[in-house]
Amino acid sequence: MKAVLCREPGVLDIVERPSPAAPAAGWVRLAVSHVGICGTDYHIFEGKHPFLEYPRVMGHEISATVLEAGDGVAMAVGTPVIVNPYLSCGQCIACRQDKPNCCTNIKVLGVHTDGAFCEEISVPAENLYAAKGVSLEAAATTEFLAIGAHAVRRSMTGAGARALVIGAGPIGLGAAIFSRIAGHEVTLLDTSTERLQMASERFGFTSGIVANEQTADAVRDKTNGDGFDVVFDATGYGPSMEKAFSFVAHGGALVLVSVVKDDIRFSDPEFHKREMMVIGSRNATRVDFEHVADSIAKGLVPVDKLITHRTTLADAPRDLARWAHEKNGLIKAVIRIGG
Repeated sequence: MKAVLCREPGVLDIVERPSPAAPAAGWVRLAVSHVGICGTDYHIFEGKHPFLEYPRVMGHEISATVLEAGDGVAMAVGTPVIVNPYLSCGQCIACRQDKPNCCTNIKVLGVHTDGAFCEEISVPAENLYAAKGVSLEAAATTEFLAIGAHAVRRSMTGAGARALVIGAGPIGLGAAIFSRIAGHEVTLLDTSTERLQMASERFGFTSGIVANEQTADAVRDKTNGDGFDVVFDATGYGPSMEKAFSFVAHGGALVLVSVVKDDIRFSDPEFHKREMMVIGSRNATRVDFEHVADSIAKGLVPVDKLITHRTTLADAPRDLARWAHEKNGLIKAVIRIGG
């Protein structure tokens, strides 16, 4: 089969690799249909991922169809599926508590092990969800949207709450979309007026704040001095995460969607006087994937406006290298492999 291999930072090649063997019991061999290109993939290409071993086949935002099922798996050939790329151990404390998204031994396809920038893969059947009423192209957006959906669910914030999403990139937009689906009044905050304008025009997020020296005043104005009931930080930028504490209302919650290597510091008196919650959000679970797929099928997620760039497996090395630097207008790029 053909695959796109990142041999080392900055080097992408089309290579021939053996197709996966017949699947073991409980596993399924898949024909990859579409794969989204994630910020992580750009970081791998650019040599910015701290824990990756090269060479690596990237790709973890996956839709596919069933080619062959192992013993004990009742999935018909040709079944369209969404792939959960988080391979958990099933035995650690997180897995025993039904939180495989934060498994202590987690392996993510395309990061810790080879992913789906190729024609076929094999995965455990428990990592597959039926793509009912969703096109295979749209299904390839499920994983990145599930990260935002998981963050919203983690916030435990009900309808009518005022929500602030910091960072209008793909993950932030996903969080904003599912915050709106949850019935929140959503405001976006970003350093870029262009991204805020795009979010308004394409997705209807008309309430926006530009991050600058007047941001604190703007937050007070938007909330009548109360602060936001829930704040989602999706910037991947330590100083932004620290500043976000001050935007939370008394009794509210801060959800840290992105992760950084920095230590995050905050004022303990400001934290305590609010009696606020600080919540980590990592990856997503079956509940989130199914919620996203159902929301797409119901027309609640404007997938056609999220997917801005398309390519093929053959052209992916050229296009991914170009899009790593040419981000203008880019929200989500998708590689068509089969389908």
